Amino acid sequence: MEKKGKNNWLLNCMMVVCVIVFLGSGLYLVRYYKSAQNSEEAIGELVDLKSEDGDMTEAAEIQTNEGKTVQKKYRKLYKKNGDIIGWITVKGTKIDYPVMQTPEDNEYYLHRNYQKEYDVNGLPFLDAQCNAEDEESNLMVYGHHMKSGLMFKHLMDFAEYDFYKTHKKVYLDTLFEDREYEVVAAFYSQVYKGKTDAFKYYEYIGSLSKERFDTYVENVKKLSVYDTGVTPEYGEQLLTMVTCAYHTEDGRFVVVARKV
Repeated sequence: MEKKGKNNWLLNCMMVVCVIVFLGSGLYLVRYYKSAQNSEEAIGELVDLKSEDGDMTEAAEIQTNEGKTVQKKYRKLYKKNGDIIGWITVKGTKIDYPVMQTPEDNEYYLHRNYQKEYDVNGLPFLDAQCNAEDEESNLMVYGHHMKSGLMFKHLMDFAEYDFYKTHKKVYLDTLFEDREYEVVAAFYSQVYKGKTDAFKYYEYIGSLSKERFDTYVENVKKLSVYDTGVTPEYGEQLLTMVTCAYHTEDGRFVVVARKV
């Protein structure tokens, strides 16, 4: 009888633990998707600001600290947050976001929104080593892979050749001009620990010599999950988009494009 009572006690404890875990998981999911909803609504407001390019009565012209004139459609966004350096779009996906850059703190927008408040979704950001105006540069842009579909999750769609065939172009506007890029390669990689002979794409950021440019192009095309038939030439600006992937520890999925 004593043994039976002990078993019942253990069973009850296990049930309580299961209920607590279930409720905790449910609460986490509610908070996660509520955060995603809030983030998506906030991005929608930024898209609306960008679309209001015909209603900029408070200033005929806005210039950056470097004295360059901001495109009319980005003036309101720039006034709201001067960390914006452009806007990235992959048509037909959720990738339609401002791109930020903070040279003094490279990962500032890893978990912050446009209002500089904490947001687990973060925002896409350009590596601090990059200058978006450098034509002989590899612009490396990072974004989270969110289960909700936000940020760069849909970058993973480029793993499928059928998707690539209908999405060969990526658009990265800067504050000063609209730009179009042509996809060169899409591949799986990882952040390597310790010594290895593996190609480390993340060591080729910013301004590249011809030798390093050629080495980068050769290796990303070799790693690509399909052949795009596109080979950049030195002097053409590159755009490298990076997000997390879960095929291995510290996995990454990378899409490389060239400026058209």
